[in-house]
Amino acid sequence: MPAAAIPVAPPLLVEPEFDGEVPVVLPLSPKDPLQRLAEFVYSVAEWCFGVVALFLGLSVLAAIPLGQFLSLGYLLEASGRVARTGRIRDGFLGVRTAALFGGVVLACWLMWLPLYFMSLQAEAARIIDPNSTIANAWEVTLTVFATFFVLHVVGALLWGGRLRHFMNPINIPWLAYRACCGGLCTEARDRVWNTLVGLRLPYYFWLGVRGFAGAFMWLAFPLLLLGLGHRFWALGLLGAFLFGIVVLYVPFMQVRFARTHRFQAFFEVLAVRQVYRRAPLAFAFALWVHLMFAMPLYLLKIEVIPRDLVFLEGLLFLLFIFPARVLGGWAYSRGARRREPRFWLFRWMGRFAVIPVVVAYVFAVWISQHLGWGGVSTLYEQHAFLLPVPFVAWN
Repeated sequence: MPAAAIPVAPPLLVEPEFDGEVPVVLPLSPKDPLQRLAEFVYSVAEWCFGVVALFLGLSVLAAIPLGQFLSLGYLLEASGRVARTGRIRDGFLGVRTAALFGGVVLACWLMWLPLYFMSLQAEAARIIDPNSTIANAWEVTLTVFATFFVLHVVGALLWGGRLRHFMNPINIPWLAYRACCGGLCTEARDRVWNTLVGLRLPYYFWLGVRGFAGAFMWLAFPLLLLGLGHRFWALGLLGAFLFGIVVLYVPFMQVRFARTHRFQAFFEVLAVRQVYRRAPLAFAFALWVHLMFAMPLYLLKIEVIPRDLVFLEGLLFLLFIFPARVLGGWAYSRGARRREPRFWLFRWMGRFAVIPVVVAYVFAVWISQHLGWGGVSTLYEQHAFLLPVPFVAWN
């Protein structure tokens, strides 16, 4: 018996009604070549300015005891991102944000200069004749200009905080209009809070604290024996030998920790060795740069630097340490991406290649306790692995 036919719905012959108008999509007009060139030049200039502002800001943080953990956290995060992606450019974190903050500081400084010179004139007039008309006039003028300066800066920050906003002549009238409309305090509070949250300061601080603790666990005992070498030479030799072995692994264990965000990475020595087997020459090159860039900085510990110039020392330290951290992440990424170990000859070439630089670094660390102003405590100021700049004073 034939199966029953399945009814099929007849086609819809009546088109659905459409009450609205058909939108017309116009093609985007191509940008002018000069406009594209100007945007490119502006982007490159902003990025370069952001790099300068970033390192200046990190050097200021490195001069503060707790701020040093923020600098270390940034360096670890930079190496971790490069280790995850394999791209060197990913190590430059927050460059655009640093450019924004640097522009605010630069604009405020340029606007502050006239107030500074006016304050000098007001101070001189007050010293010569405190009750004179000229002294009072300078006081009133300085107060008026300082008030306009504060209001202008607040208006520029609410506009967006870029350099062009500080050159806007209507910042104060616009600020008065916004204050009359209401909601200005709430908007300012939300912007400040969102900016602070976007900086991720607790994240970098906690990352720096854990990176410091993990590396210090490996370095503490060899450095203790190395410091006892001037009393017991046998302990000094043992400490130097152990320190040389630890130096081979600590930079890459820090990279592995920053890559995985697991504190257990500091105990995964075999995993680091496996990654090394897949990129031995890259590991050797990164370790050479890491240790060679760290050795000249021990010369800055011979004499105490004035507190007002500590940030300059921090800037020099960061300029040497940052490339080493980024190259460490790059070397680790090369080993992590490969599946098979390299030829045994390349592995042994990498092992023998790092022996001279490790021996030189161990000697530089050992002699630093006799040349540095901190004495034996200089041994524990390992800027290559711990805080980028040592504390101004341990006591």
